[in-house]
Amino acid sequence: MSYKELNFPENTLFLVTGGAGFIGSNLCEAILNMGYRVRCLDDLSTGKQANVDLFLRHPNYEFIKGDIKDLGTCIKACDGVDFVLNQAAWGSVPRSIEMPLFYCVTNIQGTLNMLEAARQCGVKKFVYASSSSVYGDEPNLPKQEGREGNLLSPYALTKRCDEEWAKQYTKHYGLDTYGMRYFNVFGRRQDPDGAYAAVIPKFIKMLLNGQQPTINGDGKQSRDFTYIENVIEANLKACLAPHEAAGQAFNIAYGGREFLIDIYYGLTKALRIDIEPNFGPERAGDIKHSNADISKAKSLLGYNPDWSFERGIAEAIEWYKTNL
Repeated sequence: MSYKELNFPENTLFLVTGGAGFIGSNLCEAILNMGYRVRCLDDLSTGKQANVDLFLRHPNYEFIKGDIKDLGTCIKACDGVDFVLNQAAWGSVPRSIEMPLFYCVTNIQGTLNMLEAARQCGVKKFVYASSSSVYGDEPNLPKQEGREGNLLSPYALTKRCDEEWAKQYTKHYGLDTYGMRYFNVFGRRQDPDGAYAAVIPKFIKMLLNGQQPTINGDGKQSRDFTYIENVIEANLKACLAPHEAAGQAFNIAYGGREFLIDIYYGLTKALRIDIEPNFGPERAGDIKHSNADISKAKSLLGYNPDWSFERGIAEAIEWYKTNL
C-alpha cells in the first residue's frame, strides 16, 4: 500500500520538526497533499526558507521559527498535535567530529526536549530520525537491528542516545516512539552545496556545471541509497503502527547496495557528460559498507518500499536538471 492511501482522522495535525530541511519539507508536502494539517518547526540553521515558502499560502500549513534546544518552544509546537515527525538535527559525520559539544546539545538535548514536550502535550506517536551510523564498525552485512558495533563519530553517538531516550519515554511515560534508522536518503530538494553536502546532489550539480567531483577514498565503498518516497512511507506508517512496535528503532532503506564509483559513472552516463572523478582521502568516521536488512520494518510497521535506486535516481536527476 502506498502511503498516499493511508487514512488518518479528519483534521489530524502533524508536527514536522526540521520541516525546512530536505526530508522534513518532503514530509510536509506529502501530508498536505493527503489533506491533513502540518505545523513546521525549524530554526533555519540548516533548513531553507525556500522550503517553507513553498507551503506558506496553504491553509493547512503553519510555520514556527524556533529551536528544539528551547523546551518552551517545543511545548508550544506540540500543543494540539496528534503525531510528531522529529527530523530536526544537525547531520554530517565529519562536521560532528569538529563540533562535538554543539552536536550533543542540538541532537541529544534537542530530541529530549521534543520527547518531553510530546509527553506533556499528549501526542499519540513520536516518530524520529535516527541513522545507519549507529552500526559503527559492526562488519556484517546486511545491517540488522540489535547487532551494532562501536560508534565511529559524535554524530553516531547522538543518534544512539536519541534511540535510548526514546526507549525510556515509551517504557516509563507511555509515549509510543519509533526510530527511523535512515540509510543514505536522496531525492528532490536535497542540498547540493557546502562542504558537507550529500554525495548524489553534489555530484550531479558539479557535473552539470562542468566541474570535476572528488570521491573520498577509492570509490569502492557501498551504500544502501534510499529514495525520499520510501522515507515518507516509513514515517507515516510508523504513525499507524501498533503499540507493540513502540520503543524500537527500524532500518529504513530499500535493501539494496550501490558502490560509489558505479553511481558516479551512472550519473555521467545519464547526464551524457564525460568527466573523470578526482580521488581524495577517506573521510574520518565513515563506514566502508552499508546495506540494510529491512525485514523488521516490513513486519512491524508494514513498510514496503517500492522506489528502487534506479527509479529514484532517474527522478532525482530530472528534478536537479530542472531546479539547479
